[in-house]
Amino acid sequence: MNYIGRFAPSPSGPLHAGSLVAALASWLDARAHDGRWRLRIEDVDTPRTVPGTAERIMAQLEAMGLSWDGEIMWQSRRGDAYQAAFDGLAARGLIYGCGCTRREIADSALRGQTAPGADGERPYPGTCRHGLPEGRQARAWRVRMPEGVEHFEDRWLGPQEQDVAQAVGDIALRRADGLWAYQLAVVVDDAAQGVTDVVRGADLLSSTARQIVLGRLLGLPPVRYLHVPLILDAGSGLKLSKQNGAPPIDTGEPLAALQAAWRALGFAPFEAPDRDAFLREATARWARRFP
Repeated sequence: MNYIGRFAPSPSGPLHAGSLVAALASWLDARAHDGRWRLRIEDVDTPRTVPGTAERIMAQLEAMGLSWDGEIMWQSRRGDAYQAAFDGLAARGLIYGCGCTRREIADSALRGQTAPGADGERPYPGTCRHGLPEGRQARAWRVRMPEGVEHFEDRWLGPQEQDVAQAVGDIALRRADGLWAYQLAVVVDDAAQGVTDVVRGADLLSSTARQIVLGRLLGLPPVRYLHVPLILDAGSGLKLSKQNGAPPIDTGEPLAALQAAWRALGFAPFEAPDRDAFLREATARWARRFP
């Protein structure tokens, strides 16, 4: 199998130190396996897209020496592909309309009908699984998650498991605002780009089991996963993120930014005369860690 990796930032803000860690790890894993590295702009959530940010992210990646292969994929242009996947599931009776609001789902957890997931996520209690309550109209559209525990091997974290039906419930594929859900888009797009290996931040570990299950329902090839550690804000202890006001990476000092990302991944620092020399040595060291 030829290795194909990808980096899929959302254009809601420029790359910061945390997103550079994920980008570097993904790029190194692809290059260490003589593979290709795809770039996808995850702008399916159009209200959160900031104009010009995608282009800024591309410039940041180029400044870091993290070049990608082939054409860039834009989720905002992929509606037909998501509709086709949705229609295929609907034809098998796996899709149903849901009239619940977010508040109602959260209230069901407060009443003890469902238990919060490990990351605080409120699982869907299945209120509309057997039909919409009287007087309700569909707001979102959900897919029926099969029962059973999903086991997978994370290349960084080791064996993982999750009972998706219990921990998450039936996931939404089309949101109440009419937009396609991230979970559907990412699974369909990984298959379309031929992705074999996903390397990303550990904040997305909780999404992995449901994406594996959804991919299986769609008849798509399996993907290997590797989740890298997150960078936490020194003051708040929260994940470094755009929402928390993380500053953009300094493209004027690419070597320093890359070395900081490398240390954040837990690797021993090493000296390099310039950016490209650093990337060559880092690729060799990554290959020894993840053969």
